[in-house]
Amino acid sequence: MYKKNNTGSFKVTSFSPYRLNVLLALLTWCVWWLYTYPESWSRIQYHWPVSVTMIFGSIIAGATSEGGGAIAFPVFTKILQIPASDAKIFSLAIQSVGMLAASIAIVMMRVKVLWRVITWVSLGGILGMLIGSFFLAPVLAPTMIRMLFTVLAVSLALTLFFLNAGFRLSNAAMPEINLKEVSILLIVGVLGGTVSSLVGTGIDMVCFSVLVLLFRVCESVATPTSVILMAVNSLMGVLLHLFVLGGINAQVQTYWLASVPVVVVGAPLGAYFCSRMHHLHIRYVLIALISIELFSSLWILDFDVPLIIFSVSLLILCSSLMIWMSKIKTYVS
Repeated sequence: MYKKNNTGSFKVTSFSPYRLNVLLALLTWCVWWLYTYPESWSRIQYHWPVSVTMIFGSIIAGATSEGGGAIAFPVFTKILQIPASDAKIFSLAIQSVGMLAASIAIVMMRVKVLWRVITWVSLGGILGMLIGSFFLAPVLAPTMIRMLFTVLAVSLALTLFFLNAGFRLSNAAMPEINLKEVSILLIVGVLGGTVSSLVGTGIDMVCFSVLVLLFRVCESVATPTSVILMAVNSLMGVLLHLFVLGGINAQVQTYWLASVPVVVVGAPLGAYFCSRMHHLHIRYVLIALISIELFSSLWILDFDVPLIIFSVSLLILCSSLMIWMSKIKTYVS
């Protein structure tokens, strides 16, 4: 923007991030309205449960280390009875809009993020997305995929419990990134990308846990870093489905169109709330949501022997990794 000074000349001033987000939202609404006209309102009216879900999902996505898919996937698969495969693709597609909007808000507000972490984890995420999409998704039962998400969420809750117990976060940035750290970040990307390819979210939660537990990076940096990371991973996932895996079916496109006007506002609002809320309040919200997710899975899913073995084994593995990382002192400054 240009502002006239006392001498009568003009100087360049910074463009308000809030004005930019409003402008982007209005632009998105205009494009959405032109594309969906004359059925614009009916799309939201007919699929209002999806739109309402993403009001909360987009705010959570912008404010925390959980993507919008962390709300969409369980609600879609457990309440709305949408197939897990469709819920996954929808989560990736809607996050590619909402979390991208949140990422723009984060950058414009000049919130500190770890760009080198985002780069290396994203590279690993590409491989993980391919592994999950081509090798695991065709063979895993839908109930196992649902429990994979639940166990991942419980692992994040364990991380938050460590933080509430007085776990010391001593680094405002990553330690020096050498070959060892690059290898760790690539592995984090592969694991997170694999999970995201199955449930539509996850790389953000995995990266957040590793940043705070292993590298002792403070939450105020780890959270926006994970938001931008999930936006990048979601875009990669959408491109993979569009150009390699046969596209996105009409039903998922309908859900997506019913949610776009919501998330383009909700996610930046979440990023703004995150910058203003106390970190303890954010933790409590996440723990409450994860508790609901856990109890709903135990209540709704039919547990046979293979599912019990899969769930218990995965929970033990994830919990052991969380505890192991919390006890390593290598990166304590």
